[in-house]
Amino acid sequence: MPLAMTRSEREAFLAETHVAVISIAHGDRGPLTVPVWYTYEPGEAVRFVTGGTSRKLRLIRQAGRLSLCVQTELAPYKYVSVEGPVTLGTPEFERDVRQMAVRYLGEQLGEWYLQKTAAERVGTVLVTLHPERWLTVDYSKM
Repeated sequence: MPLAMTRSEREAFLAETHVAVISIAHGDRGPLTVPVWYTYEPGEAVRFVTGGTSRKLRLIRQAGRLSLCVQTELAPYKYVSVEGPVTLGTPEFERDVRQMAVRYLGEQLGEWYLQKTAAERVGTVLVTLHPERWLTVDYSKM
């Protein structure tokens, strides 16, 4: 019984609002694994913003690639995992910061969050993941 999602199913699921967990190679240690807010449009790349001096960014620069996984929290469980190379750039405030805050927190709380974290955005970096490999499961197909 195939539980894998079709291309359109996996892209639609990844486009939903989930907290993602990324994993980045870390030399002879286990990978660094941390949650992130992200955006994705079907057929496009995955984007998230991180601090310019973060350990996460340092490891992303070294590895040049990462893995990202999103899942449901309730049965029947579903997950999508993608892996691929990344590019780094400068975030656009409206597209990469404001829209993401509103996506995850709603309009009112998102705007409050943006005011409270304005100083932390100096030097942030846009990470763009270009999916090469996908792994999916949808237990509702059982």
